[in-house]
Amino acid sequence: MKTRFLPTLFLAFVFTVGYGQQTDTPQKVWTLQQCVEYALEQNLSVQRGEFSVDRAVLDRKQSKYALIPSLNGSASHGYNWGRSINPVTNLFVTQEIQSNQLAAQGSVTLFNGLRLQNTIKQANTFAEASEEDLAKIKNDVILNIANLYINVVFNKELLQTAQLQLNSSEEQLTRTKAQVAAGALPRSNELQLEAQVASNELLVVNQENALVFSLLQLKQAMQLPAENEIEVEFPDVAVEDLILDQSRDQIFQTALMNMPEIRSSKLKVESSYYGVKAAKGNLYPRLSLNGAITTNYSSVSNGRHFVSDGGAPIAGSEPIGYVQGTNQVVYRDVTFPSGSFEDSYGRGAQFRDNIFRSVNLSLSIPVFNGMQSRLNVQRSIISRQEAEVSAQEVQNQLRQNIENAYNSALAASKTYASTTKQVAA
Repeated sequence: MKTRFLPTLFLAFVFTVGYGQQTDTPQKVWTLQQCVEYALEQNLSVQRGEFSVDRAVLDRKQSKYALIPSLNGSASHGYNWGRSINPVTNLFVTQEIQSNQLAAQGSVTLFNGLRLQNTIKQANTFAEASEEDLAKIKNDVILNIANLYINVVFNKELLQTAQLQLNSSEEQLTRTKAQVAAGALPRSNELQLEAQVASNELLVVNQENALVFSLLQLKQAMQLPAENEIEVEFPDVAVEDLILDQSRDQIFQTALMNMPEIRSSKLKVESSYYGVKAAKGNLYPRLSLNGAITTNYSSVSNGRHFVSDGGAPIAGSEPIGYVQGTNQVVYRDVTFPSGSFEDSYGRGAQFRDNIFRSVNLSLSIPVFNGMQSRLNVQRSIISRQEAEVSAQEVQNQLRQNIENAYNSALAASKTYASTTKQVAA
């Protein structure tokens, strides 16, 4: 396996080691895979990133639901005393009135400078950027755990080396003591080896402390209590297979296409562009369609009232005056609606008969509102410029990280080759 760039090398290293069964209780021996998975489950930064993704998804849904017509209902019940207006007849009355009103209103935006559509696009790209941010957080956790895990392995190897050196110096001291006692070597040789043994004992203590500290760092990164005893597994990795066969620029170009922080920064720049368009939408007229339906009831109208039956009008006459001197009644021809009088006019009948409907188009033209809309456009432009600068910063930081890691990898490769020759010699 030949790695393309170092972050991929770490990720490949994480997921090619042996995988053991994960349990809820702390294990005695942990593989790198298990440490990574446990850390991803427990890490608070990952959880916070997941909350950010959930919030961005909700914002995206809300922006889409803004296109749906709004509908609201209302109901009221009240009592009035003294001189007031009958809500059914709109006439003044002086008595206690019990009234009810039911209403429903709806509204839909027909045009507002495409602000809603651009807000949806802005929310979509920002939600995608939040997912990439979460991937970046997970990558950071994985690389951190891998680094701490390797430190533990490294310190264990150094501790074994220090113990071997101590054992070797102790054997030499025992052998030298016998030779000094036999007169074959001077006393100074024995004293020098005693000093060497003391130095090696101190080295063992220092390496033990380094191993304990590296284990503590690993447990803290995994969110494990310090009192939990863990043991890490030595991964089987062939160093000769980890070869960098690409230049720094080739690795950087590959990283630009794959690293989540780069994709996130680009999506945030795109989102900021839609934010500018959405802000400009407030400068255009707004056209909306509104509708309402209401009905009411009044206790004043509970008494006798006329109810039409829908039939043909009835011809008749009514008196309009008298002839002076004869007192003869004068009539005129009139027509009366067909129906009858009822003694009661209940709540249900009044609600049914008093229904009022309305539909209207509303056009709102922004003329002057304290320059709020134009200032919001300027703020959105500044936010877009900030997003572009942040994207460039992320790209520059990635290049620097790759250059540093590339140089470290080359130096480590040369050191390994030189040390291998030294061991063979």
